[in-house]
Amino acid sequence: MARTSTTSQRVAATGYGDIHRKTTTSDRIKDLILSDGLRPGDLLPTEGELCERLGVSRSNVREAIRKLSTLDIVDVRHGHGTYVGEMSLDALVEALVFRGVLSPGDDLRALRDVVEVRQALDFGMSEAIVKGLQGTTNPELSALVDDMVAMAKEGRSFPQQDRAFHTGLLSALDNSLVGQLVAAFWDVHTAVLPRLNVAVAADLEQTAKAHGEMLEAAQDGDVEAFHAAITVHYDPIARALDRDVD
Repeated sequence: MARTSTTSQRVAATGYGDIHRKTTTSDRIKDLILSDGLRPGDLLPTEGELCERLGVSRSNVREAIRKLSTLDIVDVRHGHGTYVGEMSLDALVEALVFRGVLSPGDDLRALRDVVEVRQALDFGMSEAIVKGLQGTTNPELSALVDDMVAMAKEGRSFPQQDRAFHTGLLSALDNSLVGQLVAAFWDVHTAVLPRLNVAVAADLEQTAKAHGEMLEAAQDGDVEAFHAAITVHYDPIARALDRDVD
C-alpha cells in the first residue's frame, strides 16, 4: 500500500494524471515505469503484456514505444526486448540545433538565446562549483587549460577540451542533471555557431585563459573572481555576435 501511495505522489508530480490533459498510451507507459519501480536498463513488460495491462491495442503500444524511443525514455533492442532508456538529452540537443539553423536571418537570436542560457547555468551554479572545488587541486582540469592556451597560441580552436572543462567543473557536484544540461547547451552552441557563419573573435587566447581564471577562482573559494572570469570567457562570442548584427 505504501508503494502505491508513493507512486501516486510521483505520478502526480509529473503531471501525467492532470485531468485537463488527455492521457496517451505513452503517458501510461511512463506511469507504468514509475509504478513498477523500473530504472534505466531494466526490461519492460512485453508488447502483449503491455496491451493486457493497459487495455490498448498492439498498434497503440507500438506507436507509443516509437515515440518514447525518440525521447530515449525507452530503448528498443530488436530481438531482446524494450528497456528503460538512459534518458539522455540528445533529442533536446538535436531539436535546439535545428531551431538554431531554421531561421538564421533572425539577427542570430537562436544563438544569442543559447549563449544566454549557458551563461545563466554557469552563473547559477557558480557558488556550488566554488564550494565544491575550494581548497582542492585538479590536475586534469589544469591540463585541459594548458592544452587550450597552447592551442589558442597556435590559432587553433579547442572544442573537445572546452567541453571537457565545463563538464569537469560540475563532476564533483551531486547533480547529474545540471552537468547534462551544460553539456547539451554547449553542444548546441558549437553546432549552431559555424552553420550561422558567425565570425568568431580572434582572441581565442582570452577565452582559453579565462578557463584557467575560473579554475583558480574556484579553488581559491572566490565567487566574485569566478563570476568575473565567466564574463571574460563569454566576451569574445558576445563581441562576435555584436559585429555580425552591426
